[in-house]
Amino acid sequence: MYVLKKLTEALEANRNDENAVNMERYMKNQFSFYGIKTPERRIILLAYFHDSGILTRPFQPAFVLALWKQDEREYQNIALDYIEKSLPKLNKNHLELFEKLIVTKSWWDTVDVLAPKAVGKLAMEHPEIITETIDAWSTDSNKWLRRAAILFQLKYKEKTDQELLYRYIKESANSEAFFIQKAIGWALREYSKTNPESVRHFISNNELAKLSIREGSKYLH
Repeated sequence: MYVLKKLTEALEANRNDENAVNMERYMKNQFSFYGIKTPERRIILLAYFHDSGILTRPFQPAFVLALWKQDEREYQNIALDYIEKSLPKLNKNHLELFEKLIVTKSWWDTVDVLAPKAVGKLAMEHPEIITETIDAWSTDSNKWLRRAAILFQLKYKEKTDQELLYRYIKESANSEAFFIQKAIGWALREYSKTNPESVRHFISNNELAKLSIREGSKYLH
C-alpha cells in the first residue's frame, strides 16, 4: 500500500519559496508549488519508489488520484512520472482515468505528457478506443480533450493515421483557443519530420490559424 506521508515529508523538507514564486509565475499562477525543480523532484521520487516498492506492484490508479488531489503542482508531476514508469502495465481500462486527469487541474504540462505517452500507448495497442472514445474528444467542448485528441499520435511517426490526424485538426481549425492552435501546429510540425510533402499540402489547402501555420511549417523548406 502506498503512503503519501513520507513523500510529503520529503517534499516539505526540500521546499524552496523563491523557486516556488518563479514556478508559479511561469505557470500563470494556475497552481501552487513547493519550488522543487525537476532533477531534485526525481531524486526524491526515486527514493520513494525504492522505499515503497510501488513500482513492483500492479499499476495503482488510487495512488495517481491521491496525488492529483494535492494542491502543489509537484504532486501532479510525480503522478506523471509514475505513469511513465508504469507504461508497460497500462491497459485500455485505464483510459477513463486518463480522461479524468486531462480534464482535472488541466494545463499543458499535464496534458502534453498524458496525451502522447499514456493515451498514445493505449491507442496504439487498442485502436478500438479511437472510435470508442478519442473521436468524441476531438469535438468536445473541453479544449484539453481536443488538444489530447490532436496530440495522441505525436510520436507515431510513420505509424500516424494521417487521415485521422487531419480530420481532428480540421474539426478544431476554427478554434480561437491558443492551446488548440498551438497543438495543431505542434502535431503538424512533428508529422512533417516523417511526411513533409503531406504536411505542406495540408497547410496549403486548409484554412488554419496563423499560429498553427507558423508552428507547423518550421521544418518545411
